[in-house]
Amino acid sequence: MAVELSMSVCNYDRTAALFDGRAPVEGCDVTAIALEPEESFHRAFKFQEFDVSEISMSSYLLSVARNDSHYVAIPAFVSRLFRHSSIYIRTDRGIKTPQDLKGKTIGLPEYQMTANVWVRGMLQEEYGVHPRDIKWRRGGLEEPGREERARISLPPEIDLKAVPADRSISDMLEKGEIDGILSARAPSCFLRGAPNVARLFPDDPAAEEAYFKKTKLFPIMHAIGIRKSLVERHPWLAVSVYKAFLKAKAICMHEMGQIGHLHVTLPWPVYAHDHARKVMGEDYWPYGAHENKLPLETLARYSFEQGLSVRQVPLDEMFAKATYELTKI
Repeated sequence: MAVELSMSVCNYDRTAALFDGRAPVEGCDVTAIALEPEESFHRAFKFQEFDVSEISMSSYLLSVARNDSHYVAIPAFVSRLFRHSSIYIRTDRGIKTPQDLKGKTIGLPEYQMTANVWVRGMLQEEYGVHPRDIKWRRGGLEEPGREERARISLPPEIDLKAVPADRSISDMLEKGEIDGILSARAPSCFLRGAPNVARLFPDDPAAEEAYFKKTKLFPIMHAIGIRKSLVERHPWLAVSVYKAFLKAKAICMHEMGQIGHLHVTLPWPVYAHDHARKVMGEDYWPYGAHENKLPLETLARYSFEQGLSVRQVPLDEMFAKATYELTKI
C-alpha cells in the first residue's frame, strides 16, 4: 500500500517533473502543492502542515542545532543564488563600495533568513564589514508586521530592532529613512525606479562570477525537508523522495540543453547553460551532501559565527543518513 504524502515546493523547472508525474516518488502517492517558498517555510516551521516541504537552510540549521527540528532534510537544493544582487542602497548616502556600509542603517525582512546569512558572511570575509558594523532594522519588505520565522537570540553587540509596526522597509528606503536593504526579493521601490535607490553592485552577474572563481561557493538557499516521524516510520522514504528530486533535476538539465526547441522562454538559454558549465563545471547545480561540503560547512559556520545557531552543525548531522551514500551499479 502506497504511503500518502503531502508535498509543498515551488514549481521550478527543476521540480516541474514532480508535479507532472515524470519523477514519481517510489512507494508513495503524492499530493503536490506549488507554493512560494515563504509560504512553504511559514507553514512548515510554524505548523508542520506538510509531509514534505521546501525549507530554508538557515531556519533548518537553527532547529537542528537546538535538536528540535520536526523535519529531516535531504540534500536536494532546489534554490541556490548568488546574493550580490540582494543588496539595495540609497545612492545619496555616499555608499560606493561594500565598506561604505559600515555605520549605516540597513533594513531586512528577517535577520536569520538564508540569503542574509550569506550576504553578511560575504561582507565580512570579502570586504571586512562585520555584522556589528551595521545597524539592522527588521520589518516586512512590502507588508508591515513580519516576524522572524525561527527563534533567535543574538549577541549584544548586534544592533537589531524592529521597524514601526505600521511600516514596510521598502517604503522606508524610498523615503530615505534607512540607508539600504538586504532582501532576496527586489523591493517595489527599486522595481518602480524610485529616485536614489539602486543595487550596490550595478553589474551583479560579473561580481558574482568573480566571487565564485575566487571562493568556489555557489550559495545554497533551500533544501527539502521530510517530516521526521515519517522517516522514522518508513526508513526507505528519505531515499525515495531524494531520488525523485534527482530525477526531476536531471530532466530539467536535459531540457535546458535542447537547442532545437527552447524549454525556457528566453532567446539564449542554451548559451547561458553552456556558460554556466564553462565557469562552474558540468554539474553546476549539484545535489548531495558530500558534493556540497564547502557551501554547507560555510553556511553552518556563518550561522554559528553570526550568533544564530547555538552550535556549528557538522555535515554529518544535516541530512537523513541514507542520503549520504546512494546505491551504485
